[in-house]
Amino acid sequence: MGLDYGYDIYLRPRNVAGALSAVAALAPPSRDVPPLDVTLPGGERVVLPFTSGFGSEPVDCSARGTLRLDTSLMFPVDDAVRAYGESSGLPPEENGRVRIGYVYLTVRFESFLDPAYTSMEFWAATSGMSRLFERSASIRKTFTDLTAAVGGVCCQFDRGDGSPGEVCWLSREADFPSAPSSS
Repeated sequence: MGLDYGYDIYLRPRNVAGALSAVAALAPPSRDVPPLDVTLPGGERVVLPFTSGFGSEPVDCSARGTLRLDTSLMFPVDDAVRAYGESSGLPPEENGRVRIGYVYLTVRFESFLDPAYTSMEFWAATSGMSRLFERSASIRKTFTDLTAAVGGVCCQFDRGDGSPGEVCWLSREADFPSAPSSS
């Protein structure tokens, strides 16, 4: 079994459409797949440059608690991203970023932590990508900046091993729940 590292962003449900649009802005400028039409709980619609289940058929989440997306995201170059890109044949593009993907994104409209929050869970597809997520300050900054920009309340790095995640960014929102106890 490989490493499954990722970043989790917690936010209020009212911010999900804007957050997904902000994630779409991190996508490569050109994609080989048609746009994905997603209907969110409450009926709001967003069009994304990703797939769901590796397909581009419209997704209706108005009655579902989870949205799963297959993404490719662009990250600014730092030493870790450069090394990963070179070893994977992924040179920096004109915008100075490297395309990394698949990054799997699960949106839980009622998070496990507290149903008043939505979680956006970004998971690396491979062990090598997991190590990149852990080592790259650029990737960490991308996810913490994204959290702040979309009105998130917390961003954490998750090693996927059941241990509490490492908090990378936390807002001043007073009612964000603490991590569950192990008792």
